[in-house]
Amino acid sequence: MKLISLTIAFLLLALPVQAQESGAAPVVVTPVLTTDVTASGQPIVLPQKDAEVSASTYDIAPGAKLPVHKHPYPRYAYVLAGKLSVTNVDTGKTNTYETGGFIVEAVDQWHKAANIGSDAVKLLVIDMVPKGANNVVKQ
Repeated sequence: MKLISLTIAFLLLALPVQAQESGAAPVVVTPVLTTDVTASGQPIVLPQKDAEVSASTYDIAPGAKLPVHKHPYPRYAYVLAGKLSVTNVDTGKTNTYETGGFIVEAVDQWHKAANIGSDAVKLLVIDMVPKGANNVVKQ
């Protein structure tokens, strides 16, 4: 795993040099979010067992609502398009996320979401779970 991480880091460092040598524009990295807590203020912790990462896209039609659910493991989402309202049922707090926003979902707390815009919401969702585990529990 360390070898893979080191290889990826080396390749990422080499990309700007290769791009400049070929006459292409250099790679531009724009931070979106850095945080050590979830949307509800929980500390972010690393899993203590073998984990896997999965990435999915979600398309949520205008007016569509996601039922009350929770995630037992870390889940992150980048809002590619649209406007999404997420209400944490446990805390009563509602957050609104728009295009370009990043969501660090609450862990093991009940919440629901709704597309509150006139356009479809498109999310890139990333889960980190123990191997083979499901990260959505419906109420």
